[in-house]
Amino acid sequence: MLGFGADLLWADMNRLLAFLFHQGVLDEQFLQLQQLQEEASPNFVSEVVNIYFHESEKLLNNLRGLLMERELSDYKKMGIHLNQFMGSSSSIGAKRVTNICVAFRAATDQSNRAGCLRALEMLEHEYCYLKNKLHELFQVSCIAFEGFNATTEI
Repeated sequence: MLGFGADLLWADMNRLLAFLFHQGVLDEQFLQLQQLQEEASPNFVSEVVNIYFHESEKLLNNLRGLLMERELSDYKKMGIHLNQFMGSSSSIGAKRVTNICVAFRAATDQSNRAGCLRALEMLEHEYCYLKNKLHELFQVSCIAFEGFNATTEI
């Protein structure tokens, strides 16, 4: 049986997860990702998400760099980066980030520099929010999992 403290941590984790779903930050794809996690690899989801964050940082830097070229913005290259960002965001269930990528992509299709700049700002904001909330979720789940292991008899 779990200790009372571990029960509270699991409840906190579930509340945070429910909040992120309610706010549309995450979608059911995140739950499917969690279902792939096994006892043999208890850090699977956090490892996948960390890879996502690492790759996303590169994509954001590339997008920022392309938009900072005053004379000529390469909208086609931005579209390629956005397709990668959309795909990886969708695969981990980052719903709001994915939706912003779709809007950003529409702005690149129209060669709308002002729209791209606004979309990049929104994307960076939403990405940071997602990163902070998932970091918080993984910290709580890690502590809860350690509490579970500490109270489980072998």
